[in-house]
Amino acid sequence: MLRIPAKSPQAKEAHELVKGLQAYFVSKLNALALEYGEGKSCEEVIWGRDGGVHGGGSRYEARDTVIFNRGSVNVSQVHYDDDETKKLGSATAISTIIHPRNPHAPSMHMHISWTQMRDGKGYWRIMADLNPSLLSESDLDKKIFSATLKEVTKALYEEGAAQGDRYFNIPALGRTRGVSHYYLEGYNTGDFQVDKAFAKEVGEAVIDKYIAIVSAKLASYPTFTSEDKEEQLAYHTLYLFQVLTLDRGTTSGLLVHDQNDVGIMGSIPSHINRDILASWQSLMPHPQNELVAELLKALPDENPTPVDEKTKVKLAKAVRKHYKKYPEALSMQASGEIIPPTVDNHN
Repeated sequence: MLRIPAKSPQAKEAHELVKGLQAYFVSKLNALALEYGEGKSCEEVIWGRDGGVHGGGSRYEARDTVIFNRGSVNVSQVHYDDDETKKLGSATAISTIIHPRNPHAPSMHMHISWTQMRDGKGYWRIMADLNPSLLSESDLDKKIFSATLKEVTKALYEEGAAQGDRYFNIPALGRTRGVSHYYLEGYNTGDFQVDKAFAKEVGEAVIDKYIAIVSAKLASYPTFTSEDKEEQLAYHTLYLFQVLTLDRGTTSGLLVHDQNDVGIMGSIPSHINRDILASWQSLMPHPQNELVAELLKALPDENPTPVDEKTKVKLAKAVRKHYKKYPEALSMQASGEIIPPTVDNHN
């Protein structure tokens, strides 16, 4: 599929950066599959925005089910070079989520993007968070991941960690989605090259540390119990709950168009527990309790509850329908800067 790239020199450089991070991460994931799984490599899926006229993207989906429950490494670039009515010039991003099959190995999400307005002004967004299923054994991984973020972001660590904790907070459940969160919003020092190098450094450090954590877990815990899997299923339910009721990036991506619903929903684990999800409906204020009800309708009536591609599309439609009916409910999503509906986030 022909995808027309953005004309901006900065957008082109940002695209080269995120494509490089994508290739780097995919090579590491493939190496994990070779060492601990069946050796099945990730497969590329390509999509176009408006048939490629306004860009598009490619995502690599994990195929080794011995190692991965679900995994996606998505790079996208959308632009409006041919539409002078748009304030947005272009948005270029890598968004990735990995859910290992082994409950002892934590999930991880990372998002790095460059958003540029038509007047040339732009900014970086940098997010990274570690999401373990088994909280009882997550202390060391939390320390390792947070220490890496602190080392690579230096003076910017406290701001990003605090913003991350706010963004990934789940008020209805009284907890956060993960154990280590980082979210740097609207970053621009005035030197594009320096900022781009910073984004690259953070991305590579997060990838390297995450691969090291997962490798250590797979080596230490080659097997797991049914109780471990039940705890993981409960956590995967929480992950879906947070993404579809609180995550501004996912919601904005779904609201702006329906051309990449499966890709935007790439963060959803393969199975959840619908009974647990149903138990949280009463904890949600109106109208978000209605959103949970619609999500339950979109999910298969079985446990464990599979979330295949058809179900992802149904979930995406339920979210889109809800916020068109209750646009004021957007203010009830995660606190912090509103992520504009410009790039396909799948958090």
